[in-house]
Amino acid sequence: MTLPLAAPALEGFLLGASLIVAIGAQNAFVLRQGLARRHVFAVAAFCTLSDALLIVAGVAGLGTLVQSSPLVLTIVTLAGAAFLFTYGAMALRRALHPGGLSARGAAESRLGPALATVAALTFLNPHVYLDTVVLLGSLSARHVGMERVAFAAGAASASAVWFFSLGYGARLAAPLFARPAAWRVLDGLIAFVMAAIAMSLLVQVTRPLLG
Repeated sequence: MTLPLAAPALEGFLLGASLIVAIGAQNAFVLRQGLARRHVFAVAAFCTLSDALLIVAGVAGLGTLVQSSPLVLTIVTLAGAAFLFTYGAMALRRALHPGGLSARGAAESRLGPALATVAALTFLNPHVYLDTVVLLGSLSARHVGMERVAFAAGAASASAVWFFSLGYGARLAAPLFARPAAWRVLDGLIAFVMAAIAMSLLVQVTRPLLG
């Protein structure tokens, strides 16, 4: 990948990772399946492909719509920065008041119910549309052509890395993340990345105004 494409790809990867690496029902389910070593590949692949589909939909549709209006692009960028600051603040609050992620509970032993469960956890969660279609799709409008493709690929790659790492590394990671201190460090990193990306968005918006 050439240097001009590496930057948006890295931005997409970091933003995608920051949005997806959080304590939630979907991640807890993937973790339980990983602990039981049941249908780990299928569940992780489903989560990855679902995220990729939503990211592409956002980048191809909403991103193009927003890019057609500089004013809308500015408004969406500011809204995205506000959302990132808020999300980062939530992560910081979790870091200051951590809790262990329970991986208890029987994992689904049959493939059909496992995929049905993870599908419900994915598509019935309104935050997944806010994160992928709306936020990532809107922020991708700041890039054009292959740079936008690289941004989407970076974001989708973050999902793949996270879900497969979580599923296959669950038996090693679960004892660690049963400790509040581990989630404190992770959420602290998420808060830092969110704030850094939000600040970069604000700089891009205010730079023309400051001359």
